[in-house]
Amino acid sequence: MAAANQLTALLNNMFATGLLDEQFQQLQILQDPNASEFVSEVVTLFCQDGEHIIAELTKLLEKPPVDFDRVDAFVHQLNGSSASVGAQRVKNTCIQFRKVCQQKSRDGCLKTLESVKTEFYDLRGKFQTMQQLQRQAQGFYPK
Repeated sequence: MAAANQLTALLNNMFATGLLDEQFQQLQILQDPNASEFVSEVVTLFCQDGEHIIAELTKLLEKPPVDFDRVDAFVHQLNGSSASVGAQRVKNTCIQFRKVCQQKSRDGCLKTLESVKTEFYDLRGKFQTMQQLQRQAQGFYPK
């Protein structure tokens, strides 16, 4: 029961600090009690895709000339996946990133990429903790 209480407290904190928004609650509502891995799978895919996109953005911005159209396409992709899982702060940082990208400012993009990384990796760490607590609350038995 302690894991369930910790999980509730973690999620409440994630909502209170703006890491997550109501879209994440919608995902939780969609989860079938007989298929309790749905949210966990969505979160895992989001984290894997996010890591890939951040790696691509880092490569694209490493050395001039920067292909700002490709950078914008990757940021748009991360923005969309962030919105779909309710990753509010990542999504909001991506919106800022797209504005800087439209200004074709490599320095601005590099600074904003650091903000995206901070928000993404903070959320990823909390998602990992969430998944561990979910497994503990379910009695350690993977389905």
